[in-house]
Amino acid sequence: MSVRKLKPISPAQRFRVVNGFDAITTDKPEKSLLAPKKRRGGRNNTGKMTMRHIGGGHKKRYRLVDFKRNKFDVTAEVKTIEYDPNRTAFIALVEYTDGEKRYIIAQNGLQVGQAVVSGANVAPEVGNTLPLSAIPLGTIISCIELHPGRGANIARSAGAFAQLMARDGKYATVKLPSGETRMILVTCLATIGAISNSDHQLLVSGKAGRSRWLGRRPRTRPVAMNPVDHPMGGGEGRASGGHPRNRNGVPAKGYRTRSKTKASSKFIIERRKK
Repeated sequence: MSVRKLKPISPAQRFRVVNGFDAITTDKPEKSLLAPKKRRGGRNNTGKMTMRHIGGGHKKRYRLVDFKRNKFDVTAEVKTIEYDPNRTAFIALVEYTDGEKRYIIAQNGLQVGQAVVSGANVAPEVGNTLPLSAIPLGTIISCIELHPGRGANIARSAGAFAQLMARDGKYATVKLPSGETRMILVTCLATIGAISNSDHQLLVSGKAGRSRWLGRRPRTRPVAMNPVDHPMGGGEGRASGGHPRNRNGVPAKGYRTRSKTKASSKFIIERRKK
């Protein structure tokens, strides 16, 4: 994976940094694994705007990604590594020995022609999915389940990874990408390796128009608003706006909003770093 800096042939191109797409092997997705994706522009079912700063953007089709990896002990061959407009990570098209095709999240180092398999008795190699009970301690993992059978929902974005630290009884201790250390059931599945496209964090859009292509509309700074519109609005001249807070008056930057009685708190060993 690499990034490319463009020649400054226009003001927008001057600072633009784009993905090299070295790992991508095809630009044509598998038709049987595509689904329509309708845009709502931040509106609910009555047409009322419920989320600001959303609208427009390029038309997309959703790729049906297999987050469960529940086809156990059946080997699959990686056919292609593809770009997915719906996520920051790359995806891989795999074909099982029985002919079924699925998309999976591509791990860093996954190659076309490589065999991947999921199960309790498979080798802990990049792209393979195992329960936490079968993964060696210290291994870099990603696409981790929080509840057995529900599918991966931790460490799925570009460059993300977690580390298996310890096992005790029916729980494994995992250090998450946020820095939080928490206990997860050893029956939950995880995939070996870090997520692909780790250079995503180095990209620079270069111009406001690229945000519009991604469906992001302009955002007005709160200090530029009037007092009726935001707690940080108003004042004479360029007033800073007082203490940072959101539109409803809840303090931002360091104020903890997590419920003290939340059921999952007992599984968190160490909170994420501030």
